Amino acid sequence: MNVLPRSIEKIIEPQPVTEGAGVRLKRSIGTRTLDYLDPFLLLDHFGSNNPDDYVAGFPLHPHRGIETVTYMLKGVVHHRDTLGNSGSIGAGDIQWMTAGGGIMHEEMPQVRQEGLDGFQLWVNLPAKLKMTAPRYQDIKSSQIPEIKRDGGVRLRVIAGTVDGVSGPVAGIAADPTYLDVFVPPRAFFTQPINRGHAAFAYVFEGDAAFAGNDGGAVETISHPRLIVWGDGDYIKVTTAETAVRFLLVSGRPLHEPIARYGPFVMNTREEIEQARLDLQQGTFVWSKPL
Repeated sequence: MNVLPRSIEKIIEPQPVTEGAGVRLKRSIGTRTLDYLDPFLLLDHFGSNNPDDYVAGFPLHPHRGIETVTYMLKGVVHHRDTLGNSGSIGAGDIQWMTAGGGIMHEEMPQVRQEGLDGFQLWVNLPAKLKMTAPRYQDIKSSQIPEIKRDGGVRLRVIAGTVDGVSGPVAGIAADPTYLDVFVPPRAFFTQPINRGHAAFAYVFEGDAAFAGNDGGAVETISHPRLIVWGDGDYIKVTTAETAVRFLLVSGRPLHEPIARYGPFVMNTREEIEQARLDLQQGTFVWSKPL
């Protein structure tokens, strides 16, 4: 089989939204422009140096049928949930929460001099795991390996395996690769991606030339932008006078029907109605009082 470069399928400009109790976000997946990129349901970029943009946080709220992935660049978020977990995630940390059959949790950003910056990604669960027991993988920054390549390229490997190095997040149904990539000026970066896996890059610092729609041409893309890659075997990124930093995320599509209602993502409307009923009647699966 020929080894083929991935070309750009879409370039998405993040949309401003307000969520939780009044947190201002930039959303790239989960909008009218890009509703869904199987198996990825939502990507939010949160952060500001103005506490008014985030201090209200995300008070206690439910999830069912998905996994939520929170990756912090700076600042601190306190969290707690109905399983009795509580703690904080700070700069460089990641929290991969499998909501499964049901969990209620809260995420409250703390006001710090450095402000707040980070991402939340929602990953769909296959039908057979939608009602599984919830779990957390809380990963500290020191546990995330960093790969240094020629030319000053650096990769933090959160999930997946790159250059023989595996990220600390494991046991995820979508078989994801989740990388934080830095490419310095006048350098290039190539990375294999499994054929058939959905893939995107979220550019959040600087700009670079990404492979274009014909596989050979390139297109310079500045932050903040989300790039949806077409299918193929690898991607290539080249910088000029400016460095670039981006998330590179890929995963196996589920190819299953989706029914969504806010924090619930199931396969049928009947399952959504059952989730709402469970919440109203206090029988939300796996939950217990805080």
